[in-house]
Amino acid sequence: MRHLIRFAAVPALLAAAACAHGPEAPPPPPNYALPDAQPAGPHARLYADCIRLAAAAGHYQQVIDGGDELLLFTCSGSIAEAFWAALEPHSAAMDSGWEHDGRRYRSTARVQRNLIGVDYCTVDASGGDARCVLTFNAGDFLIAGD
Repeated sequence: MRHLIRFAAVPALLAAAACAHGPEAPPPPPNYALPDAQPAGPHARLYADCIRLAAAAGHYQQVIDGGDELLLFTCSGSIAEAFWAALEPHSAAMDSGWEHDGRRYRSTARVQRNLIGVDYCTVDASGGDARCVLTFNAGDFLIAGD
Protein backbone atom coordinates (compact mmCIF):
# COMPACT_ATOMS: atom_id res chain seq x y z
CA MET A 1 0.00 0.00 0.00
CA ARG A 2 2.83 2.34 0.85
CA HIS A 3 4.31 1.82 -2.66
CA LEU A 4 0.91 2.50 -4.22
CA ILE A 5 0.72 5.87 -2.45
CA ARG A 6 4.23 6.71 -3.69
CA PHE A 7 3.31 5.80 -7.27
CA ALA A 8 0.16 7.89 -7.07
CA ALA A 9 2.04 10.83 -5.58
CA VAL A 10 4.68 10.96 -8.35
CA PRO A 11 2.25 11.93 -11.19
CA ALA A 12 0.62 14.50 -8.92
CA LEU A 13 4.00 16.07 -8.14
CA LEU A 14 5.00 16.08 -11.82
CA ALA A 15 1.71 17.74 -12.75
CA ALA A 16 2.22 20.39 -10.07
CA ALA A 17 5.79 21.00 -11.23
CA ALA A 18 4.60 21.38 -14.82
CA CYS A 19 2.12 24.04 -13.74
CA ALA A 20 4.76 25.86 -11.74
CA HIS A 21 7.09 25.96 -14.72
CA GLY A 22 4.50 26.66 -17.40
CA PRO A 23 4.64 29.66 -19.69
CA GLU A 24 5.06 32.98 -17.96
CA ALA A 25 2.28 35.51 -18.10
CA PRO A 26 2.84 38.18 -20.76
CA PRO A 27 4.20 41.46 -19.42
CA PRO A 28 1.68 44.19 -18.77
CA PRO A 29 1.26 46.82 -21.49
CA PRO A 30 3.46 49.93 -21.26
CA ASN A 31 2.28 52.74 -19.05
CA TYR A 32 2.44 55.95 -21.11
CA ALA A 33 1.43 58.26 -18.26
CA LEU A 34 3.95 61.01 -17.60
CA PRO A 35 5.96 60.38 -14.43
CA ASP A 36 5.41 62.63 -11.46
CA ALA A 37 8.08 65.31 -11.55
CA GLN A 38 9.18 67.67 -8.82
CA PRO A 39 11.21 70.85 -8.76
CA ALA A 40 14.91 70.18 -9.20
CA GLY A 41 17.31 70.71 -6.32
CA PRO A 42 20.71 72.43 -6.29
CA HIS A 43 22.61 69.36 -7.48
CA ALA A 44 20.39 69.22 -10.57
CA ARG A 45 21.55 72.75 -11.37
CA LEU A 46 25.16 71.55 -11.35
CA TYR A 47 24.27 68.84 -13.87
CA ALA A 48 22.30 71.22 -16.08
CA ASP A 49 24.99 73.91 -16.05
CA CYS A 50 27.77 71.43 -16.78
CA ILE A 51 25.87 69.87 -19.69
CA ARG A 52 24.90 73.30 -21.06
CA LEU A 53 28.50 74.54 -20.98
CA ALA A 54 29.90 71.32 -22.45
CA ALA A 55 27.36 71.36 -25.30
CA ALA A 56 28.00 75.03 -26.07
CA ALA A 57 31.76 74.39 -26.22
CA GLY A 58 31.34 71.20 -28.26
CA HIS A 59 32.88 69.12 -25.47
CA TYR A 60 30.86 65.95 -25.85
CA GLN A 61 31.57 62.50 -27.25
CA GLN A 62 29.66 59.28 -27.70
CA VAL A 63 30.46 55.88 -26.23
CA ILE A 64 28.93 52.66 -27.48
CA ASP A 65 29.54 49.84 -25.01
CA GLY A 66 27.76 46.50 -25.03
CA GLY A 67 24.32 47.87 -25.83
CA ASP A 68 24.74 51.17 -23.98
CA GLU A 69 24.65 54.25 -26.19
CA LEU A 70 25.94 57.18 -24.17
CA LEU A 71 26.84 60.82 -24.63
CA LEU A 72 29.62 62.10 -22.37
CA PHE A 73 29.54 65.83 -21.60
CA THR A 74 32.77 67.32 -20.21
CA CYS A 75 32.74 70.71 -18.49
CA SER A 76 35.51 72.64 -16.80
CA GLY A 77 36.04 75.94 -15.03
CA SER A 78 33.90 77.32 -12.22
CA ILE A 79 31.00 74.89 -12.76
CA ALA A 80 33.37 71.91 -12.55
CA GLU A 81 34.97 73.41 -9.44
CA ALA A 82 31.55 73.83 -7.80
CA PHE A 83 30.55 70.29 -8.79
CA TRP A 84 33.84 68.89 -7.40
CA ALA A 85 33.29 70.69 -4.09
CA ALA A 86 29.65 69.60 -3.84
CA LEU A 87 30.66 65.98 -4.43
CA GLU A 88 33.05 65.93 -1.46
CA PRO A 89 30.66 64.75 1.32
CA HIS A 90 28.72 62.43 -1.00
CA SER A 91 31.86 60.81 -2.40
CA ALA A 92 33.35 60.42 1.07
CA ALA A 93 30.18 58.75 2.38
CA MET A 94 30.05 56.38 -0.59
CA ASP A 95 33.81 55.79 -0.76
CA SER A 96 33.71 56.84 -4.40
CA GLY A 97 36.96 58.76 -4.61
CA TRP A 98 40.30 57.60 -5.98
CA GLU A 99 43.55 58.78 -7.53
CA HIS A 100 44.75 57.80 -11.01
CA ASP A 101 47.52 59.12 -13.26
CA GLY A 102 48.23 62.14 -11.06
CA ARG A 103 44.58 63.22 -10.77
CA ARG A 104 42.05 62.93 -7.94
CA TYR A 105 38.52 61.73 -8.73
CA ARG A 106 35.12 61.85 -7.07
CA SER A 107 32.14 60.10 -8.58
CA THR A 108 28.41 60.20 -7.99
CA ALA A 109 28.32 56.40 -7.63
CA ARG A 110 30.90 53.73 -6.86
CA VAL A 111 32.72 52.39 -9.89
CA GLN A 112 31.72 48.76 -10.36
CA ARG A 113 33.71 47.65 -13.40
CA ASN A 114 34.82 50.75 -15.31
CA LEU A 115 33.83 54.38 -15.85
CA ILE A 116 31.13 53.58 -18.44
CA GLY A 117 27.96 55.27 -17.16
CA VAL A 118 29.63 56.85 -14.12
CA ASP A 119 29.45 60.62 -13.57
CA TYR A 120 32.63 62.01 -12.04
CA CYS A 121 34.73 65.10 -11.45
CA THR A 122 38.50 65.26 -11.31
CA VAL A 123 41.21 67.73 -10.34
CA ASP A 124 44.98 67.67 -10.73
CA ALA A 125 47.33 66.93 -7.83
CA SER A 126 47.29 70.58 -6.71
CA GLY A 127 43.46 70.72 -6.69
CA GLY A 128 43.21 72.77 -9.87
CA ASP A 129 42.13 72.08 -13.44
CA ALA A 130 38.69 70.80 -12.42
CA ARG A 131 36.76 68.80 -15.01
CA CYS A 132 33.52 66.86 -14.79
CA VAL A 133 32.27 64.15 -17.10
CA LEU A 134 28.52 63.53 -17.09
CA THR A 135 26.84 60.63 -18.84
CA PHE A 136 23.59 60.88 -20.77
CA ASN A 137 21.99 57.55 -21.68
CA ALA A 138 20.86 58.34 -25.22
CA GLY A 139 19.58 54.93 -26.32
CA ASP A 140 19.50 53.33 -29.77
CA PHE A 141 18.56 56.54 -31.60
CA LEU A 142 22.12 57.78 -31.08
CA ILE A 143 23.44 55.15 -33.50
CA ALA A 144 20.36 54.67 -35.69
CA GLY A 145 20.76 55.24 -39.41
CA ASP A 146 18.87 58.06 -41.11
